Amino acid sequence: MSLKVIDESKINLNKYISKDMLAPAKTWYVLASLGTALILNFIPLQSFALAIRPDFTALVIMFWNINQPQRLGMSLAFCVGLMMDVHHASVMGHHALVYCVIVYITSIFRRRVKVFNLVQQIPQICLMLLVMQCLLAIIELLGGANLPNWYYFLGSVSGAIIWPIVAFLLSYPLKHRSDSDAL
Repeated sequence: MSLKVIDESKINLNKYISKDMLAPAKTWYVLASLGTALILNFIPLQSFALAIRPDFTALVIMFWNINQPQRLGMSLAFCVGLMMDVHHASVMGHHALVYCVIVYITSIFRRRVKVFNLVQQIPQICLMLLVMQCLLAIIELLGGANLPNWYYFLGSVSGAIIWPIVAFLLSYPLKHRSDSDAL
């Protein structure tokens, strides 16, 4: 068994140092972002526009659990899910359960997702959103609803596509500014 010597001159340190550190988010900012996401989900749409609308609340919950998991837990996700259930006049706890599952999944895959840049995170976010929508469909099927059409899952794809925009907008106020007085 031989040991392989790593040539340190070939390691690109900028690749690892270039990740931006985010400042801790204030509680009001997290709640305001969740409130804005809820309002975007409450906008009434019809037919195809409703089918392709992403679940903004799920995206915001995923963002906070990936970047600052101490700011948003399952209890807050459960409460937001209950608000979504009241709005949709659906079975109580159905969105709440799914948002808690999203918190769990993002806490498991948080480190893996953070390794990639925002564009490279799209497939992983899409998979998490598809799991969420499959759970929603299963709960609706158990409640006696019909099997949803294929375009029911377009919301996951559109949510994954706008993930870089949502993540950039939520993280922009938290990025450190360069200090002109620094050494």
